[in-house]
Amino acid sequence: MLHLPFCSYIFHPISLSKSQLTLLLFSLYQIPMDAKLVTQHRSHVWAGKRGMHKPRSSPPILAVLARPADNLTLVKETPSLLTDNWFDRIAINHLSQSVQATTGLRNSKSGYESLVEAAAMVSRNFDPIQQCELVIEALNKAFPSPILSLIRTLMPQSKFTREYFAAFTTLFFAWLVGPCKVIESEINGRREKNVVHIKKCRFLEESNCVGMCLNLCKNPSQKFIKDSLGMPVNMVPNFDDMSCQMIFGQDPPGDDPVLRQPCYKLCKAKKNHSVNCSI
Repeated sequence: MLHLPFCSYIFHPISLSKSQLTLLLFSLYQIPMDAKLVTQHRSHVWAGKRGMHKPRSSPPILAVLARPADNLTLVKETPSLLTDNWFDRIAINHLSQSVQATTGLRNSKSGYESLVEAAAMVSRNFDPIQQCELVIEALNKAFPSPILSLIRTLMPQSKFTREYFAAFTTLFFAWLVGPCKVIESEINGRREKNVVHIKKCRFLEESNCVGMCLNLCKNPSQKFIKDSLGMPVNMVPNFDDMSCQMIFGQDPPGDDPVLRQPCYKLCKAKKNHSVNCSI
């Protein structure tokens, strides 16, 4: 059987000799890629009685070639598929339960879906300021304050601390934000590995809502990390490709442009619950 790209084949059951196959291949590569028929070259003389000929009939069809359509519909990229290990599942459930206990709003879902649903319920039932406050309260429940205070005392802001925080985030919080890595940036005139680059934020992808990203992740996380650990951090989401950068050692700008970002047209929260996703 012949294997050629962008072709569909209809083969005659008659087997071909090597010479016929060679001729067929040569013909296929010489003709333009329009809808054409490739026929088998055979003599029309019937080897029967002398002087008698077999009635003419259409030659057997060997293949049909067709040019690919120019206006192919692009297939939407499938969501990222992440496999959570035992540590990831424990961490996800712990944070989800902390959020639910803080808000008093429970859901019956499991895994990361439960965490996203807990956040969505906060988004639907509270204004942006309350959303931020509730998330900070939930984070304080999830992470014991004595440990946070100890870290703040033992690790004042420095090049080592900024790089340590960045490395720690990639190792122990990929379950929350998705795959990420440490990259360099310039701070105080020198290069440091103090930036976490999140290739595609898991929370943003699952929620598909700019308002939830800003009110339930960016704003409360920035405030919580600075207040509890003494480390300023600027989270810079890219709503075009759903990536994000966490820049440790940098305060967010006073007039942060991402706070004026409109929500997605296909926002799940807006579509399902008709909520106002603006902050």
